[in-house]
Amino acid sequence: MARHITYTFKGQPRRIAFSYDKFRDVHEAVAAAEGIDLKKFLQMEQQIAMTTKHKSAIKEFRQSEFKRMGFADIYLHKDEPDAAS
Repeated sequence: MARHITYTFKGQPRRIAFSYDKFRDVHEAVAAAEGIDLKKFLQMEQQIAMTTKHKSAIKEFRQSEFKRMGFADIYLHKDEPDAAS
């Protein structure tokens, strides 16, 4: 089953192919597509994970940082096989 991601980057709608073989999650895929280095972001995310008791803190950090970078409306879509084929 094919997958793709739709997202908005700095006001421009985008669509890219996605595979779990290449990326851990959709956020890493969209950052790679836009040429953004996530080393410092991933280090901070790891520190938050080690110090917090709530998984929601990690999710909130990720969402706020990607919004700050210019991303919005990130969605993973699964393409269904065409029934007519």
